[in-house]
Amino acid sequence: MNFWKKRSEMKQKEILTGYLMIGPLLIGLGVFYVYSFFINIFYSMTNKKTFGAIKFVGLRNFEKLFASEKFWTALGNTFKYVVICVPLVIVISLLLAILLNRNVSGTGIYRTLIFLPAVTMPAAIGLIWKWIFNYEFGVINAAVSAFGGERIAWLSDKSVVLLAVATVLIWADVSLRMIVFLAGLQGIPNALYEAAEIDGASETTKLFRITLPMLSPTIFFAALMEMIGVFQIFDFIYLMISANSAGLPAARSLVSYFYDEAFVRGNHGFGSAITVVLFAIILIMTALQLYFQKKWVYQEG
Repeated sequence: MNFWKKRSEMKQKEILTGYLMIGPLLIGLGVFYVYSFFINIFYSMTNKKTFGAIKFVGLRNFEKLFASEKFWTALGNTFKYVVICVPLVIVISLLLAILLNRNVSGTGIYRTLIFLPAVTMPAAIGLIWKWIFNYEFGVINAAVSAFGGERIAWLSDKSVVLLAVATVLIWADVSLRMIVFLAGLQGIPNALYEAAEIDGASETTKLFRITLPMLSPTIFFAALMEMIGVFQIFDFIYLMISANSAGLPAARSLVSYFYDEAFVRGNHGFGSAITVVLFAIILIMTALQLYFQKKWVYQEG
């Protein structure tokens, strides 16, 4: 009896120790994620501002939001970022991963150089590219002028500013997705390729019959995470384009629109409504991807 009693006490101590270890993490998740999520929904139905009493207004913020031209412009810009960036990031990072997965000399150096953007702070990336796109002193405009072309106002011209920001986002995201694909490629059994070579399969056949099907779960995961990340684009817009720039309306995303309303103008309730709509859009798009992935993602077994 004493043995079982001691064992029970030891098990209780282990359980208590485990909860104490994960306690700070659970508290952080509860306060900064769960509580913040629900309080944000509540604020979206109030007139909360920086100062003054809070008053419940129901769905008035959403009515005002859907009647706002800025909202529809920001929403359209956000979808443009998703349509442009997600496919290009996936395709480019996949091609780079396939090339770097081959046994060639200097692979380690190439991997390090391509992975550098993933370990560089977004603030540094944004400021560097801001100078690269500079109208007077930028490297790109210097090259354009050298070939006899006219300088382009990359960050203030409404026709190109969104493409400029999308270019930076693609450059910054390719490295991280490439590492994910590289890990997935190294998990494909070599026996499949050896059997295909015995059957006389070409490199193209092996790519479309072995590599892509076996890598499809990784491609799905990377595409899903990239889509969610692009929907929340803010940092590069904020860092590269000044608030009084003529190109800001053409590059403004939903998150930058939220920042302007909530933190610049002090309309916290209205800003919360923007984030609730963005959450609903991401939720719907994620659900659609989860539904359609059954049709093209290879499930082993």
